[in-house]
Amino acid sequence: MKFGLLVSKQHPAGVSMVERFREHLDQVRAARDAGFDLIVMGQHFLSTPFQEMQTLPSLARLAAEAGTMRLGATVLLLPLLNPVDVAEQVATLDVICEGRFIVGVGLGYRDEEYEAFGVRRPERVARLVECLEVMKRLWTEEEVTHRGRFFQLTRARMLLKPLQRPHPPIWFAANNDGAVERGARLGDAWVINPHAKLSVLERQVALYRKTLQDAGRPWPAELPMIKELYVAPDRPTAIRECRPFLEAKYQAYASWGQDKALPAEDSFDLAFEELVQDRFIIGDPDDCVRELRRYAEALGVNCFIFRIQWPGMEQARVLRTLQLLAERIMPALQR
Repeated sequence: MKFGLLVSKQHPAGVSMVERFREHLDQVRAARDAGFDLIVMGQHFLSTPFQEMQTLPSLARLAAEAGTMRLGATVLLLPLLNPVDVAEQVATLDVICEGRFIVGVGLGYRDEEYEAFGVRRPERVARLVECLEVMKRLWTEEEVTHRGRFFQLTRARMLLKPLQRPHPPIWFAANNDGAVERGARLGDAWVINPHAKLSVLERQVALYRKTLQDAGRPWPAELPMIKELYVAPDRPTAIRECRPFLEAKYQAYASWGQDKALPAEDSFDLAFEELVQDRFIIGDPDDCVRELRRYAEALGVNCFIFRIQWPGMEQARVLRTLQLLAERIMPALQR
């Protein structure tokens, strides 16, 4: 089992982002010293009601504190981006972290982002597929001529190549069934989202396995899953301390339409007590170990990536969760 930390770079309006980023540096150092395997960040634009720094420059700075941990962008909103820019940025980061970079890709779901980048929502899948094709060619070929629907290259030469060959691992984010199938066909791994209920994910893992088999592709060596997790000395304290921040985060997700990207049987329009069930991991260390084992056994997950902070949560609680993970939870899951 491998363990990762999702550095939660969304913060309330008005707080000092200089101070928050210094805290993120401390979190990465703590994760490094605790034996975590990787650090990841997601991506959004125009993230009202939150302030949010951008992923790739943030990861470049965190790389200086990460030691031998891997770094990942999980995920980049590829339909909004230019493949030449992304290919060059990813190659640069793979050099910076000496061949330990992971590139995650996904469609995104927010109308504000599509409008801001001038991308029509019905084109997003085609853009993602073509963007990924161009990136792979730039990473692996000496010269690229491409005549596509969205991008044109003539004898393009990108001499900076990633250290990892043929390229860094490509993780696909997928919420709905079509995206799960696409990730099985095009990606190196499906990074399972933290939002869906376990029953939904069990069905989708079976779909993922079948699609891999139909495509003649092997089961990935690594099946990562992001989980919202909060641990405290006892369960009532854990729920009391995290509820205001986690509840507000998912209210924002609902306002963004995030749950509309999930399969039809799932929704965020629930009371907090019901929203938590089979979705988030909150409790004392024993509770967390028990729940994580349940997910690992049900889904075949062998890499848990924890998000342990939500906008407004103070640093002391984040560092306590990291300590409890290192001392009580991660060792138990390795046995």
